[in-house]
Amino acid sequence: MSIRINKEKCVGCGRCAEVCPGTLISISREKANMDYPRDCWGCASCLKECSPGAIEFFLGADIGGNGSRMYVTSKGHMLHWKIVGLDGHIRTIELDRRNSNQY
Repeated sequence: MSIRINKEKCVGCGRCAEVCPGTLISISREKANMDYPRDCWGCASCLKECSPGAIEFFLGADIGGNGSRMYVTSKGHMLHWKIVGLDGHIRTIELDRRNSNQY
């Protein structure tokens, strides 16, 4: 599985389920649920839509993440990609949502 949903942070808005291209996320008991974790593509669409930062993406060693994890918070048009290392250190990358898909 590439992602993990933190039920305590999840507000049940359903935006992650709407954008998942594999329709792998559903809303049950007002919380997001990863129905088929083995089928997750790791596209991170759900991550970008999760304003409360309830979805974490694992950055494996094969992509240089060495087991760290990442979550995204947003404020207005700004996305804040938070990368949490194994030592707990958090690195933040800020992206303007209006320009994030121009590449």
